[in-house]
Amino acid sequence: MFDKILVANRGEVALRVMRAARELGVKTVAVYSTEDANTLPVRYADEAVCIGPAPAVQSYLVMESIIQAAINTGAQAVHPGYGFLAENAVFARLCAENNLVFIGPSPECIERMGDKATARETMMACGVPTVPGSDGLVGTVEEAAAFAERVGYPVLIKASAGGGGKGMREVHDPADLEAQYKAARMEAGAAFGNDTVYLEKLVMRPRHVEIQVLADDHGNRVALCERDCSIQRRHQKLLEEAPSPALDEETRRAMGVAAVKAVRAVDYRNAGTIEFLLDQDGRFYFMEMNTRVQVEHPVTEEITGVDIIKEQLRIAAGEPMECASRAPFTPYGHAIEFRINAEDPAHDFRPCPGTITKFTVPGGPGVRVESYLEQGATISPFYDSLVAKLIVWGHTREEAVARGKRALSEFKIEGIETTIPFHLKVLENEAFKAGRAYTDFIETEMGE
Repeated sequence: MFDKILVANRGEVALRVMRAARELGVKTVAVYSTEDANTLPVRYADEAVCIGPAPAVQSYLVMESIIQAAINTGAQAVHPGYGFLAENAVFARLCAENNLVFIGPSPECIERMGDKATARETMMACGVPTVPGSDGLVGTVEEAAAFAERVGYPVLIKASAGGGGKGMREVHDPADLEAQYKAARMEAGAAFGNDTVYLEKLVMRPRHVEIQVLADDHGNRVALCERDCSIQRRHQKLLEEAPSPALDEETRRAMGVAAVKAVRAVDYRNAGTIEFLLDQDGRFYFMEMNTRVQVEHPVTEEITGVDIIKEQLRIAAGEPMECASRAPFTPYGHAIEFRINAEDPAHDFRPCPGTITKFTVPGGPGVRVESYLEQGATISPFYDSLVAKLIVWGHTREEAVARGKRALSEFKIEGIETTIPFHLKVLENEAFKAGRAYTDFIETEMGE
């Protein structure tokens, strides 16, 4: 195991990694911007290094500053968390060039699975189900029109280097194809510096179900059950639960087998997630792979008893993962994660940065809160709006929902608007209670 690692991130994920490292006897180095100088992760770490001013492009995205901080403090490895440089192959290579272990997959895996068109071709070649799509990139409007005519409308235009819904356009009418194609390419170029796109047949009203995977250097590859992430706003997840209320045991096993097959196909190491679309007939299709730990990993931890961050550290250190002997996994109980953001749901989830004047977290059995904030802390406009993650566990889904209501009502945050009222409304929704949440849940079920 490592003696010391540097955490190349901020906020709750930085603190989460540091806590796992401390339990393994590993010292941690925090990096921080001037805006984050007084935050809990910076105080919690064994050492802390300022790497620049508030804007991420001058601090958390400056690879050379992070590498130099790791070298100067004697860190042996770098954990990127999620966001920022977590899926940046250049950064992973830079770590290796400076004799630092990147706590994640190889640069080659990041590149191969980060390019959506290449990832799709790879999955097709190894027999993982994929949505009918174009043969590679679509370079002209005419090619796009020919594909759409062949498979039938609606179709989905997707940025090859995309994520988070950027560079993605639905087309339901041939008359709209040219405008949407050009808009997708323009947005993709602005967001990713790469304007290439491909097309897929649009699966109507799917569920978003994903499989957490872990793989080490000792031949162990495991699927840690599934998470249902269907409740989204503009392709950004708001609430996740595990296991999915839509899966039967046969589909769960098949999805897990497909996920492990995907891992083998790219010789993957460390933690990752294979994301699938589940249609209303129970068929599932590969969507993309996230080559990092995800925001919603705690719900998987709660139903499997696996500490995913600790396993990441073991794998990166060349050790076998501890959980392999327990595979295959069967979900125990039910967990739900609520992303509590500094946003105003009543006004289209408008960001609400500001100072927290009251911060009282809920407790009791089956309640877990992941946050880096405290009373008097400020939500900065420079970074994402995540205030906390509330995770609840119950023996049944019904118990988890009841516990979620109780915990949300006890969570007191004042000084800013949050998404707590939104989550309470979701739990009262009849479609959600019946386990019928699709990716258009907010638009179709939540009204105003």
